[in-house]
Parts: sequence; C-alpha cells; structure tokens
Amino acid sequence: MQRLVYISLMIILSTTGMLAQQNPHYTQYMFNDFIINPAVAGTKNYYQIRSNHRFQWVGLVDPPMTNTLSVYGPHAKLDMGYGGYFYNDVTGPSSRTGLSGTYAYNIALDRDIRLSMGLSLGIMQFKIDGSQLTSKDPADIAIQPVVFSTYVPDATIGAYVYAEEFYGGFSVTQLFNNSLRIFEEKNGLNKLKSHFYITGGYIYEINREFKLEPSIIIKGTAPKVFQFDLTTRVVYKDFVWGGLSFRSKDALSILLGYVHEEKFYFGYAYDIGVSGIRKFNAGTHELMIAYKFNEIK
Repeated sequence: MQRLVYISLMIILSTTGMLAQQNPHYTQYMFNDFIINPAVAGTKNYYQIRSNHRFQWVGLVDPPMTNTLSVYGPHAKLDMGYGGYFYNDVTGPSSRTGLSGTYAYNIALDRDIRLSMGLSLGIMQFKIDGSQLTSKDPADIAIQPVVFSTYVPDATIGAYVYAEEFYGGFSVTQLFNNSLRIFEEKNGLNKLKSHFYITGGYIYEINREFKLEPSIIIKGTAPKVFQFDLTTRVVYKDFVWGGLSFRSKDALSILLGYVHEEKFYFGYAYDIGVSGIRKFNAGTHELMIAYKFNEIK
C-alpha cells in the first residue's frame, strides 16, 4: 500500500515536476488565458479557435506532453460569451483528459473598462497504464498490469477586468477537490487541489509601429505553494512579435509569433531549464495556432 501511495502521488504531481502543481504550465499563457479563466469568453468582438501543444523536457523517456483545443466568442447582441475546450495532458503511464463548457457575463465599470465573470463546468478522465509500471518486489500486488481510468466532475470560476490597453484576471480551477481512485484504491494523497491564477498585462504603444506588452501570471495552490512567470513581448505592426519570459525556479523562455492577414496566429516558445533537471533534457517546445472568425460588428 505504501508503494501505491507513493506512485499515486508522483503520477498526479508529475504533470509539471515543479512546486507540486497538478495543472500543466503554459509559457504562452497570454494566448491561452481562456483555458485557465472562463471569464475571458466574450471579451473580444470575434470568435476564435485556439490550440496549444506543449512538448516538455524533450529527451527524457516519456516526458510530459499537453494538447489543448478551445473555441469561444461573444453573443451577437448580449453582454455575454460562451465556448468550450478540450485538453489532454500525458506524463509517462498517466494521462488527464478533460472537456468543459463555459459561460461568461460582462458589465461596464465605466466608459472604457469592463468586468467579466465566468464559469466552466466539465468532466475529467484520469487514466493510468499499469503495464508501464514496475516494482522490485514481484509479490507487490498494489501495481496491477491493466489500464485503469476514473471520471470526476470539474469546475473553474474566474473574473477578468479589461480595457483596450490593459487586462487583469483571477481564477480558481479544480473547485471540487475530488479524490481519485487508483487501481480501486482511494486515499487523501490522490486529491485534486484547487489552483489559483492571477494574471495581468499592459499594452504600451511606443509608436505607430511598435508596441510593448509586459505581463505576469502568478499560480499555485494557496497558501504556501506558488510560482510566477514574467514576460515581455515586443510587437511590430501587429503582425510579428518576439519576447522573453522567466518562470521562477524553472525556465527562461524565448517567444516568437506571426499573424497572417489578421486571421491566423502562430506562436512558438522554447523553454531553457534553470533547475536541476536541465541536465537531462533538451528543453521544452510549445506551439500555438489560432484562427479568428465571425467578427461581431
């Protein structure tokens, strides 16, 4: 049983490998904020499809890999938005797959600033392939050579304040704090903890051609575990950008991006590790692809 508890804990926490966070990281969080904050739905005057693909710690055996797909946008006449997203997060023998629907409602605080509040509800599947786990003790029956999966409900709430030149948000994921069953066993160490996210950014127009966008995300499991990313992008003529990002105790990142005909968005990030695990991998690659459509007049 002790071996099962240890394996369960390591699998659930291995999605990031840092600071005991159970949710995956996104270096390009500024292009993926709908996934972590449902209040973002409806804050733009167009619909969009976004996909993110993260390949973490390339070179390790069975490294973490995360894929997400989201669709969201505003109501044509009312001050609200809706959408949904799908994600799949795989680490070695374990995976987490989720599907959620989102609703958000926004109000004007004054002529230039609005507040949006949102809720996501969905379901998550946790799966583990026992055939990929081994034990030094042949008599250890805690590890079963079968594929086991369990389903739990999931929910996220968030708030988002925004204007033309700045934005800020707060959200909490995994609200239900469900406990996962691993090979029909259930214990407190398998519990999904609520995660909080605080985001903010400012868009400074240097001149007609260049914009500067510093941003930050603080994330963790209150009250004692948290991590932050600091990012700065330079945007040229609204169609190409470059930037640098630093994630505390984890990585330094390089960001590049391109916009085609104001509809197709492409972003790439490369993480260079600064923790001890950097000696055993060739870094992390993250790709973002998006399409903007059906603009609301």
